[in-house]
Amino acid sequence: MARDERIAQAEQHLPLKPTVYLILFSLISGPCHGYGIKKQVEGLSRGKVRLDPGTLYRWMGRLLDDGWLEESDSRPQADQDDERRRYYQLTALGRRIVELESNRLAYLVEAARNYGLVRR
Repeated sequence: MARDERIAQAEQHLPLKPTVYLILFSLISGPCHGYGIKKQVEGLSRGKVRLDPGTLYRWMGRLLDDGWLEESDSRPQADQDDERRRYYQLTALGRRIVELESNRLAYLVEAARNYGLVRR
């Protein structure tokens, strides 16, 4: 399947598992290494989701295989980097999937607000 077709059909992957959403969302601001992703997921979930290395890298492997993530050549300056780290970034498909899921979730939150389930 061509890249553009995969992006056009991104909606078929929804809804995402919360862990997958958090991993993808953590990379919206740019490339990051595994430990950084782990810490961002903890922050985004307010400590409710804590990924052990095995779980994180199992998901990262799947997301790489599915073409939602790719390894990044972008690295911080040498004095702020550890050459053993691998950096990851969203592909166009991964970005589209996290955008669609974010919009799906926003719609649900708005519906919950309308029923008084979520404070404004």
